[in-house]
Amino acid sequence: MNFAWQSVILVFAGVLLLRVAGRKSISQMTLAQTVVMISIGSIIIQTIIETSVWKTIVAAGIFVGSLILMEYFQVRYNFIEKFITGKSKIVIENGKLKTANMRKLRFTADQLEMRLRTSGITKISDVKIATLEPNGQLGYELMNDAKPLTVGEFKRLMGELILQSPVQPAPQASDDIFQELKKGHNPPNSKDLH
Repeated sequence: MNFAWQSVILVFAGVLLLRVAGRKSISQMTLAQTVVMISIGSIIIQTIIETSVWKTIVAAGIFVGSLILMEYFQVRYNFIEKFITGKSKIVIENGKLKTANMRKLRFTADQLEMRLRTSGITKISDVKIATLEPNGQLGYELMNDAKPLTVGEFKRLMGELILQSPVQPAPQASDDIFQELKKGHNPPNSKDLH
């Protein structure tokens, strides 16, 4: 088999194996998933240098199978999930930085501020709780006064305002869209039309 066909087969096999492994972006991958994906890439490149296409596909399949097995055990057993994936760590609580946790995570205040800014948060004091998730994302809950108004809250507030103000009947709208035009004009006489 020539070099071009081997490369095409490896690319399609890699796509198929990664599809089986799961659909996540790099930022959402756990440590185990990242290691498996890098390993698959390394195996594919190594095969292009050598010539064993089928051994490469089998080896990549073993990596994907082990990833699926690890994910199964993580779903089944909490301690395995904690060991392989880790748990969320609190980095802000009641508007205050949890510097001890940040040091353990090797996560600087500047990195935290960058993530807050990209989430549209301008003040640490507006954050009730923020956690650094196992996939590296920042999860947060805002203080009550800093939360955006929801549709449900708006309806509740409007209901309270309507109950507090005297109810006045709303003017009846006409379905006739030409009503304004008709007010100042007399209908044409049939004699004027001829």
